[in-house]
Amino acid sequence: MLTRNPDAYGKGDAEFRVDPILALFDIGAVIGTLRRQWPLIAGSVALFLLLGVGYLFTAAPKFTATTTVMIDARKNQLLQTQQVVGDLQIDASAIESQTEILKSESVALSVIKDLKLTSDPEFNGQGGKGLVRTVLGALLPSGPPPSDYHVERQAIGYFLRNLTIKRVGTSYAIDISYTSLNPARAAEIANAIADAYMVGELDAKYQATKRASRWLQDRMTELRTQASQADSAVQAFKAENNIVDTGRGLMSDQQLTDVNTQIVASRAATAEAKARLDRIDQIAASGVPDATVADALKNDVITRLRAQFLDLSAREADWSARYGSAHTATVNLRNQMREIQRSIADEVRRIAQTYRSDYEIARAREASLDMSLASLVGQATLTGQAQIKLRDLESTSQSYRNLYDNFLQRFMEATQQQTFPISEARVITAATEPLSKSAPKSALVLGGSLVLGLLMGCGAAIARERLDNVIRTSAQVQQYAGVECLGVTPDLPKTAVSAGEAKADTANRRLAPSLGLLRYVVDAPFARFTETLRSAKVAVDIKLFERPSRIVGVTSAVPNEGKTTISSNIAQLIAHTGQRAIILDGDLRNPSLTRALTPDATEGLIEVLTGKRKLEEVLWTDPVTGLHVLPVVAKGRISHTAELISSQAMADLLARLRTQYAYVIVDLPPVAPVVDVKAVSHLIDGFVLVIEWGRTRKEMIEEVVGSHEALHSRAVGAILNKANATMLRRIENYKGRYYRNYYHEDA
Repeated sequence: MLTRNPDAYGKGDAEFRVDPILALFDIGAVIGTLRRQWPLIAGSVALFLLLGVGYLFTAAPKFTATTTVMIDARKNQLLQTQQVVGDLQIDASAIESQTEILKSESVALSVIKDLKLTSDPEFNGQGGKGLVRTVLGALLPSGPPPSDYHVERQAIGYFLRNLTIKRVGTSYAIDISYTSLNPARAAEIANAIADAYMVGELDAKYQATKRASRWLQDRMTELRTQASQADSAVQAFKAENNIVDTGRGLMSDQQLTDVNTQIVASRAATAEAKARLDRIDQIAASGVPDATVADALKNDVITRLRAQFLDLSAREADWSARYGSAHTATVNLRNQMREIQRSIADEVRRIAQTYRSDYEIARAREASLDMSLASLVGQATLTGQAQIKLRDLESTSQSYRNLYDNFLQRFMEATQQQTFPISEARVITAATEPLSKSAPKSALVLGGSLVLGLLMGCGAAIARERLDNVIRTSAQVQQYAGVECLGVTPDLPKTAVSAGEAKADTANRRLAPSLGLLRYVVDAPFARFTETLRSAKVAVDIKLFERPSRIVGVTSAVPNEGKTTISSNIAQLIAHTGQRAIILDGDLRNPSLTRALTPDATEGLIEVLTGKRKLEEVLWTDPVTGLHVLPVVAKGRISHTAELISSQAMADLLARLRTQYAYVIVDLPPVAPVVDVKAVSHLIDGFVLVIEWGRTRKEMIEEVVGSHEALHSRAVGAILNKANATMLRRIENYKGRYYRNYYHEDA
């Protein structure tokens, strides 16, 4: 991502820098990195594929057999009794628990012992080592033979590493998979695991039932003793408190009920007797009872006497009417009537006496029953208190008896279950001998090798570029220099120049006919190098469009980056198009341009600046392009080069050249070692920065550009020079061969 930062001096010029942290997440940058580093990636992929193929050739094939066991939730209905050992509650956690049991060492050890796997070379460490372990075993000294315990533990470890237990989806089925070097052995072990698991489950249930039966038997003996003691305590308490149970309740309770009933009846009888006595007393006082009383008394004597009395009364009335009341017969009738009345009264008194006697008897019986009731109530109070204790004793006795009966029933059930244990697991698919190997999977190994090679290659490529501290791409130029990259020039091969062609015309101050790389744009007009410098020339024209005459300084961060070659070819390119151009050697301390173009020059820029020579007297001309060259001849080390190159004389010289030439190219010294560029920067219209590909450090570019305000603000752009041609083609491979076909490197 690009971020806009102010320049080093806080001016308003815009500088675009890429945050190195955010650059890691820049997809375009990552793709560019991978494109540039594709040989490294390809090598990594090839290496890992080679390792994968080697592994497939050296690794022993393995075979996997699978047995499927179903944990059946249905109950076996053969025994309709409740099980002593609870049934397995089938849910997700129960299935997971069963898978852990299948992966336990107890099952593994059972299978190992049943199949005698400790004697199998695959399990005791003598077989299936592979090529590497075999070689190491042959080279390293062997120790003492392992103990039986060590062999057994080693077999268990190997067994469990090759065992896979997994639940089939959300069902109650469990897959038991075992991997072995022998397909028949894999199937045998898978089936043996299922058998050992089911036998182990049955044995666990049998042992649990057996332990439960033993505990139940001991508990039953204890409960039987406790129940007998509780029954004895109940009987002793009843005898001690005179509590008799008739089957319908306690005898005292029955007696109290009977007495209550008798008292009610006695009181009713007493009341009836009293009523009869009172009535008879009234009758006795009234004389001859009327018919109603006679009927109520139901006495034959009184009834007969009353009938006689009524008959005599009727006759007496009739006779009195006939014969008169004083008649002897009438008087006799009245006497008979009085006798009958006395007889009736006597009979009534006798009946009254009988009723009085019955009344007294009823009262006496009622009083007796009341006394009996009071006695029974007192006795019931005492018995009720004893019954509280009795009920507690009976409850304890009944509890012990119920517990004993329940334990007896469970003991009988446990005895039955010992002879008929039931397992919830059953095999639904037995393992068969596999027909093809399960490991190593060729497609998976090769695919994994390819992916791993790609990942490692990409990681190495990204790390290589991130750790690479030099400039290699146009994006890095823009990122660290903060200026536009005008192009990338390849590293030009050095060409041999014959002595005749390399000879300059010193008398006429004309350059040699052949200048090698310093006139490469003329010799190879369609080369990539030439096209890049054309791009730089166009950038200069655009940047300095408003200036009719342009003074362009060519510099670099450090020495030996090829700035002299670049500046010479830019000047040659401009002059070759017919425009007036001059190149000045501005590196007063190391005039490499002068040594390359005018090695025989004796005077130059210094003499012009000091006024010892005129400009026309020291100019050299290229016979091919017409380019003018102003060399520098330093007869000794100059300590004040910055003052000299930034002097008023230099300013006047450049002003004069501006009037005579369309382009003034100044080959400046490097920025980092000396301050000459900073001193002359106010006289330069635009700078072209030359950066050596794969050599100039990123920090150096940042420091150079950041510490020179004028260089940054007046920079036309930068040229990435001396790029490796092979690497350059790799970097720009995405542009296609049609892009490269536009370049012709032949001179």
